[in-house]
Amino acid sequence: MSHDPTRFDTRLDQFVENYAARTRGMKVSAVRALFSVANRPEIVSLAGGMPNIKDLPLDEIADDMARLIRERGVQVMQYGSGQGEPRIREQICEVMAEEGISAHPDDVMICAGSQQGLDLVTRIFIDPGDVILAESPSYVGALGTFLSYEADVVHIDSDDQGLDPDALRATVARLEAAGKKVKFLYTIPNYNNPSGVTQPLERRREVIRACQELGVLLVEDNPYGLLSLDAEPLPAMRSLDPTIIYLGSFSKTFAPGFRVGWVLAPHAVREKLVLAQESATLCPPVFSQFAVSNYLENSDWRRQVRVYRDMYRERRDAMLLALAEQMPDGCTWTHPQGGFFVWVTLPEGLDSQAMLPRGVSNRVAFVPGAAFYADGQGARNVRLSYCFPPAERIMTGVERFAEVVRSELELLETFGLSPAAPLRPRSRNFGPGPDLS
Repeated sequence: MSHDPTRFDTRLDQFVENYAARTRGMKVSAVRALFSVANRPEIVSLAGGMPNIKDLPLDEIADDMARLIRERGVQVMQYGSGQGEPRIREQICEVMAEEGISAHPDDVMICAGSQQGLDLVTRIFIDPGDVILAESPSYVGALGTFLSYEADVVHIDSDDQGLDPDALRATVARLEAAGKKVKFLYTIPNYNNPSGVTQPLERRREVIRACQELGVLLVEDNPYGLLSLDAEPLPAMRSLDPTIIYLGSFSKTFAPGFRVGWVLAPHAVREKLVLAQESATLCPPVFSQFAVSNYLENSDWRRQVRVYRDMYRERRDAMLLALAEQMPDGCTWTHPQGGFFVWVTLPEGLDSQAMLPRGVSNRVAFVPGAAFYADGQGARNVRLSYCFPPAERIMTGVERFAEVVRSELELLETFGLSPAAPLRPRSRNFGPGPDLS
């Protein structure tokens, strides 16, 4: 067909016919979409998972960075290895040992945050239409990655101890009977994002046994593992099975701006990951690796983790107390033992996505639960984050959020769309046990 240069193209995107089919799976992150609103000073943001890095020894870190450039600038600002610098890989093995993992630096690959590691793992394993299993609910950033590679994401039912191994077996059997190819199971066993639920040690063993029986590769994402708030960290799943692919990050235990994460994988898998890394970035950011390595070498990073744990414990407790005092009957929430998040289940008939504009009007931001599912679940759920605001702001934010929930319930009552329910605040206790429905 001839092109008439005098006619204007009225399409919003003139390149729409040129995009690859896989771009249809790419969506705006529900969390990132809230940033412009959540950053307004009058808004209490219980939405994002940004760590509080104000407690870092910033003056010392600044001096170390300046010294690093003065003394080794030619090296630290140059290209590097596609696998990552040797010294930081050795130090990462020391960090993972805190959770029982015995690893060799040769099996570690550095990446630009564990998010890139997840992207590379997905790239080397997934063909369009392959199945990825994910616990219910699951990390929104992982779901976005999986869908961008045209994977079919299937959720596995979870309970108050995390992923249900019996549901895992039943789901794999159903998928195999339908001719579907399951490539791997993705799980966050420590303080799951978004639910805050932790798999106890015996449940971890059961899930690993099920994967071994089923021949399903297991991918463990563990950004929060050291941020246990009530006890010592549990052994990582990778410490129980060396065939597990493990994703780690310094974003939560040091600072996210350096974008340094890693993948620990069996040797053959690591080889493929390095090739994928080199095709994506040539090498992970060299200066960031040296900066983090320098921090691990010269600072008491274990003490810093304890500082973080004390600070996040105070904030978690403030959120749980506020929820107990403010939320109307019919609401339930999880009681995280670490990490950043509480998962709220609202009364029947409420839709958290529809509530969001009212929340913003009431000067509080939260993430609707549907963002954490690939199949449309989560309308009654909300993720609340306690990591960034101080305790008094958290309590204000929860009070505002509870007002939004009560207003929505009153609307339902007014229009006769749900049974009448008491709208008084809950008593001063920590409410019922977790509900992941």
